[in-house]
Amino acid sequence: MAVLPILRWPDPRLSEVCAPVPEGAEMGNLIADMFDTLYAAPGRGLAGPQVGAMQRIFITDTDWKDGTPAPMVFINPEITDHAGETVNRDEGCLSIPGVLVGVARPEWVDMAWTDETGAARTGRFEGFAAACVQHELDHLNGTVTFDRVSPEARECAEAAYGEVPQ
Repeated sequence: MAVLPILRWPDPRLSEVCAPVPEGAEMGNLIADMFDTLYAAPGRGLAGPQVGAMQRIFITDTDWKDGTPAPMVFINPEITDHAGETVNRDEGCLSIPGVLVGVARPEWVDMAWTDETGAARTGRFEGFAAACVQHELDHLNGTVTFDRVSPEARECAEAAYGEVPQ
């Protein structure tokens, strides 16, 4: 397959809400290319809009860097429930390389989605995996980490990003 170019912030496509993937749409080549891109980056999650595919799809593999690959495909995902308490974690983003931003998110989330075979799936994600799926879902809604922090923190993060070699 192929390693795709990753869009970098402030590309305006990263601020767009993505269209649902039609039922039965053939996504195999895009999914394979997205995994090639994720592993080459190297990242743990990648959303369609980050590679210019303006559809509601993202992939994750939160464990591969620890030696146990666990690739997952999320098509038309939605959060169905979440923890009331939040946890603040530093998050990086392949579209904003070199900058970590502290983001408060629910400790766990329940999600519903369709997988690459067309099967309906549900699951609970906790800890780092919860932060990852929420981060990728944000991309489908046109939100980046800079949008999740205070204006002061955003100004500092944007300044740091401006100093990162492109």
